[in-house]
Amino acid sequence: MGFPEHRHRRLRASPAVRGLVAETTLRPGQLVLPMFVRGGASEPVPITSMPGVVQHNRESLRKAVADAARLGLGGVMLFGVPKHKDAVGSGATNPDGVLSVAIRDAVAEVGDALVVMSDLCLDEFTDHGHCGVLDASGLVDNDATLERYAEMALVHAEAGVHQVGPSGMMDGQVAAIRAALDGAGHTGTGILAYAAKYASAFYGPFREAVDSSLVGDRRTYQQDPANLRESLREARADVAEGADIVLVKPAMGYLDVVRAVRDAVDVPVAAYNVSGECAMVEATAQRGWIDRERAILEVLTGIRRAGADIVLTYWAVEAAGLLANHTRA
Repeated sequence: MGFPEHRHRRLRASPAVRGLVAETTLRPGQLVLPMFVRGGASEPVPITSMPGVVQHNRESLRKAVADAARLGLGGVMLFGVPKHKDAVGSGATNPDGVLSVAIRDAVAEVGDALVVMSDLCLDEFTDHGHCGVLDASGLVDNDATLERYAEMALVHAEAGVHQVGPSGMMDGQVAAIRAALDGAGHTGTGILAYAAKYASAFYGPFREAVDSSLVGDRRTYQQDPANLRESLREARADVAEGADIVLVKPAMGYLDVVRAVRDAVDVPVAAYNVSGECAMVEATAQRGWIDRERAILEVLTGIRRAGADIVLTYWAVEAAGLLANHTRA
């Protein structure tokens, strides 16, 4: 009998060899932790559909941000959960509102030790749950919403945020925000643009996390899951308008989009490992059907392998611990 011409297994023989030749890296500094802060909360509130994730109060938020910095994470993305909502999301532009206060608290806690990002959208603050203001017919008014986004960007910048994350998928949102920031002298405030945010079924647990009031759906402004070329147009447009980073959301079901966007632009690419993706792993692991810790690292490595420079994930803290243990081993 003949013998194999190539002995590929030599490069898989031990953990040390596998680590030496690994083509894709995963490290804490590439991970961003999404965090929720609830207005007026006296203590953290568990989110039932997202095991281990909470709506923070001010005290627990500051501790969690400090822990994220200590673990070497790349950043945090802050979402506000206000006590009161209205049709125009007025709480989003309140300098003393829940998200503005959270930004100030986070920056005061960690300074420049990690990147403090903020969700720049109205959906958490509107009583109808849409990402913008509505016109007389009940549809989201794109240009009126841009004015609100510009106001929100200034409030966040004045609170000290490092990067704003416009996630509403309004046409021209990056240009409107960049113009507002630059016009007010906030030229150093970055924009992480949700360039390809799909109308996905995998956002379900997130809706609980932000106490969503959504009526209807967001298919008139979020992207159709059937489309890829559209994402490339959106990403290129966002870069042209001044985006510093572009993001694909969700991640796991859209790895082809992550790769295509990575190949299409010359700025960093982020991908959001969303709530429903994490929930699938958590639910399966609870039944003993998969090795949870291995699955977490496999999912995040897969997103990186697809081309994401940055991964937003609710597992960021745990993944940092797993990676540290792996390194020590």
